[in-house]
Parts: sequence; C-alpha cells; structure tokens
Amino acid sequence: MKAKDWKYLPLDLLLHAMAFLPMWILYGIADFAFVVLCYAWGYRKKIVMRNLRVSFPGKTEKELRVIARKFYRRFADQVVETVKLLHISDKAMRRRTTFAPDEMKRIDRCLSEKRPIVVFFSHCFNWEWVPSVTLWSTLRPGTDAEFCQIYRPLRNKWFDAIMLRMRSRFHSVSLAKKVAFLDLMRYKRRDIPTITGFMSDQHPSAGDPGCPVMFLNHPTAMITGTETVARRLDAMVIYWDIHRLRRGHYHVKTHFLTDDPGSLPEGELTRTYARMLQQTIERDPANWLWTHNRWKHPVTLPENHSEK
Repeated sequence: MKAKDWKYLPLDLLLHAMAFLPMWILYGIADFAFVVLCYAWGYRKKIVMRNLRVSFPGKTEKELRVIARKFYRRFADQVVETVKLLHISDKAMRRRTTFAPDEMKRIDRCLSEKRPIVVFFSHCFNWEWVPSVTLWSTLRPGTDAEFCQIYRPLRNKWFDAIMLRMRSRFHSVSLAKKVAFLDLMRYKRRDIPTITGFMSDQHPSAGDPGCPVMFLNHPTAMITGTETVARRLDAMVIYWDIHRLRRGHYHVKTHFLTDDPGSLPEGELTRTYARMLQQTIERDPANWLWTHNRWKHPVTLPENHSEK
C-alpha cells in the first residue's frame, strides 16, 4: 500500500473482515443497507422511478414502487456479494453461480481452436460474480486462454486497486477500456485465445457514434464498440443472460449469437443484443441497474427504423 493510501487502511481492514463473515450475516447487513438506500437516503430514487415509469408505461405506480423496492434490496445484496469476493471459496462460488456444462463445452472448444470470443452482457445482478466462469472451464486461465473483462479505471487509485483485486479473484484479467482492443490484438498475435466480457448497456462513450434503437420504450443509442471489436477480431459472439434464481444464487445462460460477425449487416449484432437484453429486463425488472441516468441525451431514430 502506497503512503498516500494509508488513510484507507481502516476501510481496507473493514472490507476484508466483512468478507470473512458468513453470507447470512452479510445479508443481514444488506437488509440494513436496503433501508438506508431506499428510505433514509433515497439514493437516486428520482432517477430510478423516472426510468421505471417511462420504461413500463403500462404498469401502475404501485407496481413500479414494488419493482423499485426489490431493486434496492438487490442493489444492497450486490454490494455485500461483491465484498465477499475478497474471501470466498471456489466451492462456494460454484454453488452460487452456475453455467451449463454443455454451453461451457462449446465455449472451451472454440477457445481450444484459438478463436477469440466476445461476450455481450449487462449490469444485471450479480455481474461481479460472472468472472467465476473460469471455475466451469476445462481450460486454465493464463495458460490455455485468457478470461478478460473490460473496465473503466476509477479515479480513486485505492478503490480502483481493490476492485481489480475482487475482479481478479478467479484469475480473470481486467483490461482498461481505452487500450482493451490493443491488448486483445496482442493476445491474438501471440496465439492466445481470449473470452472477453463487455458491459454493453451504458450510453456510448465519446467517439462511439452509438447504434440508435428503441429500447425499453426509449430511443436509445447502444454502444457499438462491442460489435466493432467482435468484427475486427473475427470472434465468436455470445450473450450472457443472468438469471437470479434466489438470494445469492445465479445462473448464467449462454446464447450463441454468431461465429461469423463479419457476415452480418452493420449494427445487426448490437440490435440483436438490445432486443435480448430488453427481454432479460422485462423478465425480471428489479434485477437491472436502474440508478444510471441512461437516457440523459436525446436520440433520434432513423426514418427506416423497425422494432422487429
């Protein structure tokens, strides 16, 4: 720990101590945090309710409030579950986050053939546990293949370091967004296959023109970078659909979109992902991260737009 980060030592010790607690105690902490977030603080509650109202115009105000309360409960769970990554066993994680063996066989076969894989996925709870996919693969991370995720470095260096520590718990590699494509190309030149997760449900960054679609009743500019990388790497493309089974238990369903992204019209992959993500959210609205102001900037749909 650098000298300037010593002020974070108490917080560091607290997080590590929390991570040693059994899940039932952590969920007790989450229950308290839920009350603070939803009622005492009302964390971004106006944004949450505005997003829900426009996304689900057919639901009553009472139904929307129920969804919001469920969301805040799961948001609190997400926090303690992420902290638990500091000290959770492989056995416990395999029990709590599952992948279908037949789908993993296809993924492993693709990587064994030295084909890269690009993964669309989103801020559905608990996205921080998805890197435990390494526990379901027959390939060794760092030797047979690299399991990667794209991330935005945090401004606070201490928080950035501890989040990277949590995200690398199962030997995955975090690639900074600005240089991720270059890193992936280096792996490809060294004949190292990669499977890389892209969080693709935020509004596009500067330099990304966005793919305009109708998404959750909003004209929305979806990130195009994921599709661009898939095309340039000639990667197999999949979507990881996170199902919350019950508290602290998730199943990640793999949808295989294409093994030839270059054969599809420009934007088709992004539009397909947007449709599938909307289905995921509509299936369980409380399981998506509603606190982001995702529709801050107006988007104009093209004249030939079709929702089909």
